[in-house]
Amino acid sequence: MSTRLSRAAATLAAGLLLAACGSGTSTGTSATSTSTPTGTSTTPGSTSTPTGSSTTPDSTTGTTVTLVTHDSFNVDPAVLSDFEAASGVTVSLLSEEALANQLILTKDNPLGDVAYGIDNTFASRAVDEGVFAPYTSPLLDQGSADYAFDAGNSLTAVDFGDVCVNVDHTWFTEKGLAEPVTFDDLLKPEYKDLLVVESPVTSSTGLAFLLGTVGHAGEDGWQQYWTGLKDNGVKVVSDWNSAYYVDFSGSDGKGDRPLVVSYASSPPSEVKEGMTEAPTGTLLDTCFRQVEYVGVLAGAKNPEAAQQVVDWMLSPEFQAGLPESMYVYPVDTATELPADWAKYATVAPSPVTVDPATIAANRDSWLQDWSDLLEG
Repeated sequence: MSTRLSRAAATLAAGLLLAACGSGTSTGTSATSTSTPTGTSTTPGSTSTPTGSSTTPDSTTGTTVTLVTHDSFNVDPAVLSDFEAASGVTVSLLSEEALANQLILTKDNPLGDVAYGIDNTFASRAVDEGVFAPYTSPLLDQGSADYAFDAGNSLTAVDFGDVCVNVDHTWFTEKGLAEPVTFDDLLKPEYKDLLVVESPVTSSTGLAFLLGTVGHAGEDGWQQYWTGLKDNGVKVVSDWNSAYYVDFSGSDGKGDRPLVVSYASSPPSEVKEGMTEAPTGTLLDTCFRQVEYVGVLAGAKNPEAAQQVVDWMLSPEFQAGLPESMYVYPVDTATELPADWAKYATVAPSPVTVDPATIAANRDSWLQDWSDLLEG
């Protein structure tokens, strides 16, 4: 369970820290197909493989497409092999730290053909820099269009996750104290010294929570909100692992804080054998939604093959594996979630949002202001 949650944090972290400064260590990994075609039909001339197994455009058969992504990208090898067998395209994975930064720096000589993992907190910058070539997938109407980045389809939404305050139900029950519900509840004196959060400067989870407070309190009000959190004893740590596994009372670490910033998908991992209810839960009114995208890189050597990868990521096979492989929700609402997700991982009905362009314009100044308030 810990591994799954750590992967979840790392996966979402990779999306939010894409533009962090740094040289970005590159590690190329070639994904080798081990399966053989299963007799699926092909349609020469088609530019998509809607199910990852039905079409093979002649122009891309036998080519290799380079997928640039973060180091937490994970897919069932069988799903990848089936796509490669059906499309005739070999997928080569290239993992990059500070992905958005690297894509921008190399836009005139792109690292690959298609990029996955850039999210709504950094996407505007890359799109504005001309990193991506618009592509309209025929599978957009299967849920992806609901999270469209722009009208021109510069990027295609693949998955999403909600960063929210998690609560230790057992702790509050034993104390006889009602659980908080909203952002503003966290400022009340009865919840003093109960919340641990991650620094938005060093943690993607912390950055998402900061953006949630901006969306809640407004661009001119979030500073006052954080002053209130500080006065109410909020504890700030450097990363998600420290917050969740050291300070949070509802995890195996059994810390002394019953409120932690984590994910809406975290509670299923705390359900032990024999339990009928999750011992932790999510404050759904405190959630900020992260959306991850895939996009064809402008100047790609194999743009048609890159488009096939985009379609593959919207296919039922790829979408179905997202909760278990990368611990995020699929955009395709027809996808059946794992049983424990369906029971214990509630999607926020009205998550806080902040316009990506507003984030891009203000992110650095917000982080500086936050540091001055909390660390100055």
